[in-house]
Amino acid sequence: MKKNSTVKSRFKGLKIAITGSKGSLGKSLIKELKSKGAYVVGLTHSKNNNNIKKETTPDEWIFWSCGKEELLSSKLNSFDILILNHGFNPKDLINSKAISKTLEINSLSYWKLIQIFEDSVKKNNSNKDKNSNSKEIWVNTSEAEIQIAFSPLYEISKRLIGEIVSLRKSKLLIDKNNSLILRKLILGPFKSKLNPQGILTSDFIAKKIINRAEKDNYLIIVTPNPLTYLLMPSIELIRVFYTRFIMKIYSN
Repeated sequence: MKKNSTVKSRFKGLKIAITGSKGSLGKSLIKELKSKGAYVVGLTHSKNNNNIKKETTPDEWIFWSCGKEELLSSKLNSFDILILNHGFNPKDLINSKAISKTLEINSLSYWKLIQIFEDSVKKNNSNKDKNSNSKEIWVNTSEAEIQIAFSPLYEISKRLIGEIVSLRKSKLLIDKNNSLILRKLILGPFKSKLNPQGILTSDFIAKKIINRAEKDNYLIIVTPNPLTYLLMPSIELIRVFYTRFIMKIYSN
């Protein structure tokens, strides 16, 4: 029997923006999402579009830079899904300049974009059709959020944004008026400019991410390390309970 190749994807017709769209994973996500029928927007710092294959080229480019996230406010409003995937790995550098740059790119810019996107969802919430799709943010915190990556600053910055996302998720879970879906991408080592020694391919990672997002998972874990599948959900659960406990204490 011939397999049906016209299975409808939940991403068909959605407008999806990806930061770090010229990196290895960004290109693979663009290719995978376009194959699912999504309209993909590449958010990038670089205006050099040379050596980019057609299949990994987004339907639209938008240029931005860290520290000027507010300039994206009017654009973010039109996206159904925002995937935060940009990053910087200083490796063995631990000087003041490297600390500031790593925190700005891997943590602070992520948080600013999350705030802007969340605010746009709240503003439109009163006019929203109840039958329309919820807005989503996917945050690539990576496996470095809970394990060593042989780059101290990279680990610290990923741990920071990871805990911030856990904090926001805890708050969203008890917000009855919430219409924003938050997802974490916890990824193992894949080959890229940030990690030339990666053992997985970005295409493999992208396919797994999309397949698991189709099933509506909050934690999307893709790694060859079995410990991550045990540790990450446990750590996330502890963070949620801790946050709710603190909120309850201060609400009394």
